[in-house]
Amino acid sequence: MAKEKEHLNLAFIGHVDHGKSTLVGHLLLKAGAIAEQQLDEGEDKFRFVMDKLGEERERGVTIDLAHQKFSTKKYDYTIVDCPGHRDFVKNMITGASQADAAVLVVAANDGVMPQTKEHMFLSMTLGIKQLIIAVNKMDMENYSEDRFNEVKEEVGALLKSIGRNPADVPFIPMSAFEGDNIKEKSENMPWYKGDALITELDKLTPPEKPVDLPLRVPIQDVYSITGVGTVPVGRVETGIMKKGENVIFEPAGASGEVKSIEMHHEVFDEAEPGDNIGFNVRGVGKNDIRRGDVAGHTGDAPTVAKEFTAQVVVLQHPGVITVGYTPVFHCHTSQTACTFLELTSKLDPATGQPQEGTPDFLKTGDAAIVQIKPTKPMVMEEAQKIPPMGRFAIRDMGQTVAAGLCLKVTSAK
Repeated sequence: MAKEKEHLNLAFIGHVDHGKSTLVGHLLLKAGAIAEQQLDEGEDKFRFVMDKLGEERERGVTIDLAHQKFSTKKYDYTIVDCPGHRDFVKNMITGASQADAAVLVVAANDGVMPQTKEHMFLSMTLGIKQLIIAVNKMDMENYSEDRFNEVKEEVGALLKSIGRNPADVPFIPMSAFEGDNIKEKSENMPWYKGDALITELDKLTPPEKPVDLPLRVPIQDVYSITGVGTVPVGRVETGIMKKGENVIFEPAGASGEVKSIEMHHEVFDEAEPGDNIGFNVRGVGKNDIRRGDVAGHTGDAPTVAKEFTAQVVVLQHPGVITVGYTPVFHCHTSQTACTFLELTSKLDPATGQPQEGTPDFLKTGDAAIVQIKPTKPMVMEEAQKIPPMGRFAIRDMGQTVAAGLCLKVTSAK
């Protein structure tokens, strides 16, 4: 079956309680992806849509429970990493790296909050180029144009701080609960001259598919399906996977021939970047591979890093980062503790060029070139060669402390 429309992955990001779940639920309803009957009664009716949909899928291969689809006239969308996930930032790190665009939700009554900043910085580090700002809960501010402009100023300043021009980013005043400016222009805000969210989404541009790069499929989960066998699932980041080809999983080292490829319960002969797939490989068992492994062609296997050089930005750290620090690195679907071996040089924030001398430590706000050693084998690629496989976030103490890009890898194999 041919895929008719182009497809985009969309992330909803922003501070907790700013109405992401309500917005996602109401958007799915307005786009016709769910029926009114699937909503609960009462105040939180939209919020539970994502959780309920998860439970309703009973079939063996659900390609990542948090994915929900909807379509507009122009595109098919998958909402990746829906809000409501307890460990949202962690998911967002691996999830946002899979998003083509993000909707940053900011509540009009709160304005910019710590997580608003964190999510915006992360979306930038993870390479999300397209952003839409949804100024939500306008009903709580009596649909005030002045309040909308205040929030716009505040978010605009944040955008400038990460090198984005606020004039290039659409700001939409909304009420996710009331449904203002989701599908149709709201009569409650006649002063707003822009478009509703669904119209704005259709102005996004689909990403160029990196089909010419080597095949890389980070594994999200491994299932055993009766009658099929072992089915790893993941999203094709780069390259093309075809039925009958030989693939290898690294760092596990298991390899075999691709017997079948499935997407949203349909069978395909090949899969390309952006496709969320389940696939079966001859001779590879459930215990041979795990989440965090990466599949690639046997002739151009994923790089297992012995050490790597990276450029990192410290987003927030209560103390200082010194040599020997070993937090968890989240890269594609892998979560691996890695040690800072060497702080090579700090970068000048204005020019991005290395400064003289070796720093003794790094603190919040610093950017630096560092040498890193994983505590166990992990796949890491140079960001310049295979971008989605070379970005990572660093977490410690329950928060994202830094984010970065891999510049150079010393291979372990």
